[in-house]
Amino acid sequence: MAGRGKLVAQGVAVAGVVALLALLVWKVVAGDSGGAAARLEAGDSVAAPALSLERLDEEGTLSLAGLRGKGVVVNFWASWCIPCKDEAPFLQEVYARERSRGLVVIGVDSQDFKQDARAFMKRFGITYPVVYDGKGATLGAWGVVGFPETFFVDRNGMLVGERIQGGVDVERNREAFDRGVELALAEP
Repeated sequence: MAGRGKLVAQGVAVAGVVALLALLVWKVVAGDSGGAAARLEAGDSVAAPALSLERLDEEGTLSLAGLRGKGVVVNFWASWCIPCKDEAPFLQEVYARERSRGLVVIGVDSQDFKQDARAFMKRFGITYPVVYDGKGATLGAWGVVGFPETFFVDRNGMLVGERIQGGVDVERNREAFDRGVELALAEP
């Protein structure tokens, strides 16, 4: 009887693997839109996906639609992400330097714990708005595949520049970041 139970368990395990493989094949064949990031990368004109989340830096919610008329840097991050720690001081510096020109940096803490995110904000002296997306509900619409990722939204609510995957650093993508900020701040 024990041998029969083992065979049943193995059969269930094999069925589970086959189901996951079928799901993967379906996803590849059906195609994943890749969210706004894929359309932006294809050269399409793309409205920034809706974003309205609970704030971690103060009470209330923050809506991207409420920032129309401002240039926005949207940075998806998590407190456990090493490159996020590396770029946090730079993003704070950009916010402090450029907010008088109408730039808002929004940190979207995702797949994280609130208390860890708040400790991260305190550690790195973050004063720009930070919202909480604990379960990652916004990631698909934006096309976020890892942390950190950064997007630029112009004063009309359109994505501009290019998505920056990974931490912002001088050697690899600083020019793209600076160009994205300028495009976000450009007058309509």
